[in-house]
Amino acid sequence: MYDKSIFIQKTSIDRFIFAVENGMYVQAHELLEDDWREYKKIWKDTQDEEYRKKAKAVQGLINGATALALFFIKKRPHSYKKIWEVFEKYKALLDCIELNEKQKYYEARDLLIKINKTIKIN
Repeated sequence: MYDKSIFIQKTSIDRFIFAVENGMYVQAHELLEDDWREYKKIWKDTQDEEYRKKAKAVQGLINGATALALFFIKKRPHSYKKIWEVFEKYKALLDCIELNEKQKYYEARDLLIKINKTIKIN
């Protein structure tokens, strides 16, 4: 568990961006899980393809943060590579869906990509 009181941002995507910017990749992963679960539930209940895409797009961001946690915190580069592939697979879905404050989701995606570019694996 972690101290949730450090996150004073209004939205989950703002909290996610703050966490990633500050190297709190494990926490970032958890900060979008409620959104992911909600989109996934709506999709299962309605079979509305838009919500499946939203769930997968958010899952991609979650996996991006998880991959960074695996590399920087857990020191597991092999696992990092596998999980980063999921981020890569779903990141384009942001272009296909409507989200409130969509620009912030792009910002989160771009931040993950920027940090990932600093990774060197031998």
